[in-house]
Amino acid sequence: MISAEYPLASWFLAVSTTFFLLVFALPLLLMPLRWSRWLGWAPVQGNTDLTVYFGRCLGGVALAIILTVMRYIPDPRSQPALFELIGWVCATMVVVHAWGALRKAQPLSETLETFLYAGVGVAAMWIRFRTLG
Repeated sequence: MISAEYPLASWFLAVSTTFFLLVFALPLLLMPLRWSRWLGWAPVQGNTDLTVYFGRCLGGVALAIILTVMRYIPDPRSQPALFELIGWVCATMVVVHAWGALRKAQPLSETLETFLYAGVGVAAMWIRFRTLG
């Protein structure tokens, strides 16, 4: 399953997709309000239909990206654009989380995620342009 020619790229995809699948995509898709409480968000009052809808939409998009990326763990060189996609997704998440931190509109866990997304994004772009060429 891990590429002998590009093991760093394969391991990066394997570890990052597993982590994001278990920590973000599936919980957002299946139980967005419970997941948000785990991360320190205050319970939502009133009608939560739109909140649940947007959480599940984001979980569905994340799951689709993860399932697509997982297909290329054995041969990461064949789809270098996936690393760019990961980098761009992470870049937008850094902006979103930094904006929330500046506005003091999110729990500390979300602010700390900024660094997670920055690290994963930089690693993805480094692998794309340094390792895969």
